[in-house]
Amino acid sequence: MVKSFKLSSDEITPIAVGYGGCIATDQITVEGNLVGYMYRETPSNEMDNGWRFLSGYETQEYMSEPNNHSVYDLNTIANYDPEIIPFIELPIGTECERDENGVLIVITE
Repeated sequence: MVKSFKLSSDEITPIAVGYGGCIATDQITVEGNLVGYMYRETPSNEMDNGWRFLSGYETQEYMSEPNNHSVYDLNTIANYDPEIIPFIELPIGTECERDENGVLIVITE
């Protein structure tokens, strides 16, 4: 399956480099939605930083389809939504979501 990403490779700039890989849904990278919910779990390998990024529009059925999410360099997702940058060094167990004003906030650490 070929994905048509919202940002081209030329549009990705170095704004959060050196943080390793993460998982994000197509709701962010293909549809262009902002990160609505993000959480950090124990990394699955040495290149994984544990961050998982969702728009908040994903259903369980959507998440059950492996083609709807992929592994990316965290810098790529920061280019889609730079508002995640202040949170990326927070510890495993952290969860963030957008509040009623559309501001990304920590909901648990």
